[in-house]
Amino acid sequence: MAPITNPFSPGAGASPPELVGRQDALESANILLRRVREGRSAKSILLTGLRGVGKTVLLNEIRRMATSDGYHSMLVETPERAGLLPHLTPQIRGLLLDLDRGSGVNAQVRRALGVLKSFASAVRVGYSGLEISLDFEPELGVADSGDLENDLAGLFVAVAAAAKDRGTAVALLIDELQYISELELRALTMAMHRLALEQLPFVLVGAGLPTLPGLAGRARSYAERLFDFPTIGALSRAEADQAIEGPMAAVNVSIQRSALEEIYAMTRGYPYFLQEWAYQTWNRAAGSPITSAAVHEASPIVSRRLDEGFFRVRFDRLTRGERRYLCAMAQVPPAERTTGRVAELLGFKVTSMGPTRANLISKGMVYSPEHGHLDFTVPLFDDFMKRMLPSL
Repeated sequence: MAPITNPFSPGAGASPPELVGRQDALESANILLRRVREGRSAKSILLTGLRGVGKTVLLNEIRRMATSDGYHSMLVETPERAGLLPHLTPQIRGLLLDLDRGSGVNAQVRRALGVLKSFASAVRVGYSGLEISLDFEPELGVADSGDLENDLAGLFVAVAAAAKDRGTAVALLIDELQYISELELRALTMAMHRLALEQLPFVLVGAGLPTLPGLAGRARSYAERLFDFPTIGALSRAEADQAIEGPMAAVNVSIQRSALEEIYAMTRGYPYFLQEWAYQTWNRAAGSPITSAAVHEASPIVSRRLDEGFFRVRFDRLTRGERRYLCAMAQVPPAERTTGRVAELLGFKVTSMGPTRANLISKGMVYSPEHGHLDFTVPLFDDFMKRMLPSL
């Protein structure tokens, strides 16, 4: 399709040209931001969903909304097994130093910087790389006990009080939240509880896999009173069509219904895959309207790109035993994908496969939609595993 620039930019984290089907989540975030700025109570939001549904895109959009509403924001991605705090504390440092650049010396901001220094000194044992360089005296007796649950709450309260004193608010956005440790999740929940009790201007918007509500509930029994857990799923057929037709119509290009039907059948409505298929289909289109022939040409290219990138990067992190387990899962229809059925295919007892299953859940590869059942956290991963079978 020349000479018009392709409106669909593929790749992890790339924002779609048109954000559709997410109005409810964005409106909930807007209400949360507004209520907290007004000093009213509101539940923070933890988005949940499979990979490829656009949770990261939503976090970035909510961050933009928060900034437009006068918030100071921090966006953190939790790496697997690395811990949240080494990535969070530098962001808090930057936020407080930014607040300190305001007009006049502010005692609350300086106090919060001292609390941060005390906090980092108290909890850095066990966290590789947790070092904070600040030319401030530590605030003795606050967030320095070495008890993470109490200390993180003390730090967040000091940060929120400093922001309030500067006439602003804080938005903390955390991606891949399922990777934080149980201790960190308990501490994070307790901190949000303290902030809610004191009605301080600090909101949390997180995103994670479908395991997140269960993890939060186990961390603190009162988590459901602090957080809403909206599920972000695949787009409906109408929404998927809009996501493709909207950007095309903006440059006076149309696409046939048969082409849209084939793209939806290939992608099952998952935004990441929709964007990939739309991008490659556009590149192979002879003109407007775009036909199903362009989709046919694009599909093997998209499948190869996904196999070599999106799927492969996750597959390569697995042990041989974990790969065999996923191969067995892929051969079972989703409705019958129980732990017993998978173990039977592998020739083992269910109990003996427990550690492998637990490792795959910990690595964010599978989850349990209901007791005894399993599913992939990555859409279309079962098809990828079937393609991989001859080489395993």
